[in-house]
Amino acid sequence: MLFAIIHLIHLLAAFVYGGFLFTDILFLQKMQKITLPGEEGAKCREAIMVHVRKVVPYALFVVVGTGIYMFPHVFGKVGPEGLNHLQIILLIKAFLGLWLGLRGFMQKVFKINPWVFKSHYFPFTLVVIIIILSQLMWVL
Repeated sequence: MLFAIIHLIHLLAAFVYGGFLFTDILFLQKMQKITLPGEEGAKCREAIMVHVRKVVPYALFVVVGTGIYMFPHVFGKVGPEGLNHLQIILLIKAFLGLWLGLRGFMQKVFKINPWVFKSHYFPFTLVVIIIILSQLMWVL
């Protein structure tokens, strides 16, 4: 029962984090460039981002924390033949999720901005890859 509750919390927090990235890339950035160009668009986006910064980083921390909790339960034991497909894909997912979590933690707690990937395109791409891997790991 506890695992099911943790899993539900994990999914809800992932929807918050991934949903923000989706909204920012497909709507907020376009709004700032096309609909409200210039200073007005920047003010509008910043008005939204003030509230986003209070919720989204913590949703990411919850996703990573609950993922760490669930990892050993889902990973299981390594058989004599080595890692199976589920375990390999889960390791890849875990690496990508930990990278996102570390990046978010550095930004939120230490105020260290990323050096290379400053937009939300790369984290959004990783979230999409993680979602695809989540579905593939049960099929392969």
